[in-house]
Amino acid sequence: MDLEVSPALTIPASELRWRFSRSSGPGGQHVNTTDSRAEVSWSIAGSAVLTDDQRLMLLRRLGPRLVAGVITVASSEQRSQLRNRETALAKLAELVAEGLAPEGPRRRATKPTRGSNRRRLAAKEQRSATKRQRQRPSAE
Repeated sequence: MDLEVSPALTIPASELRWRFSRSSGPGGQHVNTTDSRAEVSWSIAGSAVLTDDQRLMLLRRLGPRLVAGVITVASSEQRSQLRNRETALAKLAELVAEGLAPEGPRRRATKPTRGSNRRRLAAKEQRSATKRQRQRPSAE
């Protein structure tokens, strides 16, 4: 089953690698006998559906999550392997969509207002007075 990230990007099922293992989530004794945990991996570095710009953007933004250019997402929230597969695909699609989303507008640097500066200094003065009161009186 192909994974549609956006109308412009669909990851073919042939590029996705699946692994299944025993889950530690809900299900009681059921989870001790079935491989319901689903793990999906996708190689960003070796994908044929990405343009070079998209690949660079994903490698830069998802860098800490990648191992050798491969992103892996696991799901063990559900009792059934099928539902965990669906959840893992949804998580992967969300991660890739966030990685390819355009950056928001840059923050324009501004100076603090005169009032905020005055309030900050008044708070510092108050804190200083509080600490001065805690000190032992001088020997004079």
